[in-house]
Amino acid sequence: MAPVSSGRVRRRARGSKRADARARSAEDWWWDRLAPRGSGYHLQQADSMLLVLPDLEPTRARAHRRAPRRAPRPPARGPTAAAKHRTKPRPEPSPDQGPDSGWGDRIPLEVLVHIFGLLVAAHGPMPFLGRAARVCRRWHEATSHPALWHTVTLSPPLVGRAAKGNLKAEKKLLASLEWLIPNRFSQLQRLTLIHWKSQVHPVLETFTCPPQPQMASLLPQLVSRFCPRLTFLKLSDCHNVTADTLVMLAKACCQLHSLDLHHSMVESTAVVSFLEEAGSRMRKLWLTYSSQTTAILGALLGSCCPQLQVLEVSTGMNCNSTPLQLPVEALQKGCPRLQVLRLLNLIWLPKPCGRGGVPQGPGFPSLEELCLAGSTCNFVSNEVLGRLLHCSPKLRLLDLRGCARITPTGLCDLPCQELEQLYLGLYGMSDGLTLAKKGSPLLTQKWYHTLRELDFSGQGFSEKDLEQALAVFSGASGGLHPALCSLNLRGTRVTPSTVSSVISSCPGLLYLNLESCRCLPRGLKRAYRGLEEVQWCLEQLLTSPPASR
Repeated sequence: MAPVSSGRVRRRARGSKRADARARSAEDWWWDRLAPRGSGYHLQQADSMLLVLPDLEPTRARAHRRAPRRAPRPPARGPTAAAKHRTKPRPEPSPDQGPDSGWGDRIPLEVLVHIFGLLVAAHGPMPFLGRAARVCRRWHEATSHPALWHTVTLSPPLVGRAAKGNLKAEKKLLASLEWLIPNRFSQLQRLTLIHWKSQVHPVLETFTCPPQPQMASLLPQLVSRFCPRLTFLKLSDCHNVTADTLVMLAKACCQLHSLDLHHSMVESTAVVSFLEEAGSRMRKLWLTYSSQTTAILGALLGSCCPQLQVLEVSTGMNCNSTPLQLPVEALQKGCPRLQVLRLLNLIWLPKPCGRGGVPQGPGFPSLEELCLAGSTCNFVSNEVLGRLLHCSPKLRLLDLRGCARITPTGLCDLPCQELEQLYLGLYGMSDGLTLAKKGSPLLTQKWYHTLRELDFSGQGFSEKDLEQALAVFSGASGGLHPALCSLNLRGTRVTPSTVSSVISSCPGLLYLNLESCRCLPRGLKRAYRGLEEVQWCLEQLLTSPPASR
C-alpha cells in the first residue's frame, strides 16, 4: 500500500474543518430561524426531536443557555487578533432600573382582579382568595379588593373531630372572622351559614357590633358596622338562632331583604320579631314547614311584608303529616306583589268556604311562578287552582306534579295566555288515581306557541288523545318552529309515529323522556339528552320495525 503524502493529509484536515464550520453555521442558522433573539422562545433538544418552548426567564438568561451549544472557535494569534477579541467593558445599569420581577408584576391590577373574579364566581371566595394572597404582594393586593367578597359561605370544622379540638378550631375560625369582616367584607351582599349547631349566635354577632372581649358576643357586632350592604342571609341546618340576634341584624343591616331558613331550627317568635322589624323591605322568604309555621304565616297574612315577592314553604328531612291550612284570599291581601309562590311537598288545603262562601280575593296579579308539587296525595283541585290564579295573567311556570285532581278543563279556564313551563307529572302513583283520560289537546292548543317545557309523565291519556295533543306542534302557523325544548312522556301511551312527528316538528328539542312507554320499541325506552341523542332516537324510530316492542 502506497504511503499517503503529508500534503494530502493537510488538505483532508482543512476540508474536514470547512465541513464542520459549514455544519455549525447551518445549525446556528436554523437555531436563529426557529427561535430568534427577542422572540420569547428558546430551543430544547430532546432524544429524537427539537422543541420550541416559550421563555420563562429573561432574555439574558436565555442567551447564557444557548451559548454552550456553539462550538468554541480556536484562539487567534498575533496582536491584531488580541485587539479584536479584547472584551469591552459592560455598561453600568442605571440606578432607576431594578431587577426584573417577572410577568406577575406586569399584569395590571384591574386585569388580575377580573381573573380572580371569574374564579370566585365559579367556586366562591374561600379558600381560594386566602391561598392566592400568599403568592406575592401583587396577588395579595388583588385579593384584598372588596369587589371579590360579595358572596361568602361559612361552615364550622368537621363534626367528627374530638370535642376539645373542635372547640379550639371554632375559636380559631371566629378569630379569623374578627379580622376578615372589617378588612374584607365592606361590600358583602350574600352571607350563608351552614351546619352551625352551637356557634351560630356568636357568628352572627360578629356581623353586627364593635368587637368585645367575650367571643360569645363578638359576631353579631361586626356586621352592622362593617357590612352595611348585606342583602341576603341564609341559615342552612343551623340551631339556636335567637330572636335578639335576628332583630339586631334587621336593625343593623338596612338593606337586608332576603332570609332563607331552610332546614334550620328557628323559633317562630324569632322569625316574627325579625319580620316585624324588617318586614317593610322584605322581598324573599324561604321557610321549612313545622308546627310553628302557622305563626309566621299569620304575620304575613297581617300585611307584615307588603313588598314580598318570593315565598317558599317546603318540608324538611322528616315529613310533617299535619296538613297546612292556608287562607288563600288573606294571603292575596297580605302579599299583593307576590311573584313566586312555592308550596313544595306539603299536605295543605285552603280555608273552607263555609256556608255563605268565601268572597273572591284580589288574586296575585304579579304572579309568574306557582309550584304545588308533591310526592303524596294532596287536596289541590280545579276550584282551589281557580282561587289562586283567577287574576294572574303573567303566569309563566305552573308546577302541578302530584296534583291528580287537576283536569285539563280546569287548566283551560286559567287567565294566563303565555305559559312557558307546565309540569303535570304523576310520579309513583297508580293508574287508579289518574282521573283524566282525555283532554290533553286542550292544553297544547292553548299554549303551543309559548310552551318550552311540558311534562305529561304518568298521565293516563289515551294513544289517540296524545297523538292529537302533540300533533298541534306539527301544524304551527306562520312558518315558525315551536319553542318546545323539553318533553317528558315517561309512562304514557305515546306511539312511535307520534314521537317521530313531534321530534321532526321541534328542531330545538333537547330533552325527551320515553322511559316506561309501553307502546315504543325495545331499546328506545329511555331519556335522551342533547340534540344528537334526540335525532338518533328519531332515526331509530323511522328504521325500526313496528312489531319490535
